[in-house]
Amino acid sequence: MKEKVLDNKKNGMGMMVLFILLYAVAAAAVIFGAAFEQIPLMVIGIIWASLGWIPFLGLKVLKPQEALVLTLFGKYVGTLKNDGFYWVNPFCTAVNPAAKTRLNQSGDVDGGNAAKSVLTLATGTSASTSSTYVNKKISLKIMTLNNNRQKINDCLGNPVEIGIAVMWRVTDTAKAVFNVDNYKEYLSLQCDSALRNIVRIYPYDVAPNVDTTGDGVADEGSLRGSSEIVAGRIRDEIQQKVAEAGLEIIEARITYLAYAPEIAAVMLQRQQASAIIDARKMIVDGAVGMVEMALERLNENNVVELDEERKAAMVSNLLVVLCGNHDAQPVVNSGSLY
Repeated sequence: MKEKVLDNKKNGMGMMVLFILLYAVAAAAVIFGAAFEQIPLMVIGIIWASLGWIPFLGLKVLKPQEALVLTLFGKYVGTLKNDGFYWVNPFCTAVNPAAKTRLNQSGDVDGGNAAKSVLTLATGTSASTSSTYVNKKISLKIMTLNNNRQKINDCLGNPVEIGIAVMWRVTDTAKAVFNVDNYKEYLSLQCDSALRNIVRIYPYDVAPNVDTTGDGVADEGSLRGSSEIVAGRIRDEIQQKVAEAGLEIIEARITYLAYAPEIAAVMLQRQQASAIIDARKMIVDGAVGMVEMALERLNENNVVELDEERKAAMVSNLLVVLCGNHDAQPVVNSGSLY
């Protein structure tokens, strides 16, 4: 199905004035025909007064970034996309199968129904009347879809919870309406599917011997460290799926990322242990370097001559002092070295 944009003139105001004038003429014809016994004139006036409301159904008002898909007796006529006041065939029907769908996304997708409900309740009208109103217009604005968080296993089998926000908009109204049953639900399902397909390729943290690019070479890709790359792959995956629905995916962003609650505590201990090991390794490397420097300086300046046993004792004492968690308590030897 290919979109056909209607270039109708914005003649809605002129047609509305014409229909109102025709109603006035019909009322005058009924009165004149009854007064002067002009039966044909009175019949014409009564017929227009009874059926004159039908042309008013063709009046359509579009705001900026709104579209209206029109069908006539089941056949696709075209789409109105420019803002303005239009008059179309009153027997044309607006089609929007996703008009009643409410997802966890930006509020402008409801077509202003929330504001209409508040206005209706404020004026004292029953809420049931307002709830039956369905806006058939299709929004062309940029929407933000924020699906519920999903629990997915990463490439190492660790369960993680992840959520994404997807910015999207309708680019082809005919495809959105006729190619899929409900383009909003279709987008939501494709977002969940693409998220699951991409997340299971990556580990949560950098892991050895993991290929995330598919080139057969291990890399350092991870959900936590490569969030921009992961979001880009999710966006491309969704775009491939929703292209036939006339939707454009502008951007996808990871909004939440964490280990699942059942393993969060264990993974935290693992991260703490890894940090402690790295810190200890750095301390030992620094301490060994300082001991080597001390021995070299003592030998260069001939400050004191130490045999191998004394050197070993000195190295042991220095490593204990430099690698200990607490300050050393020195013991001063006031006697002879030997």
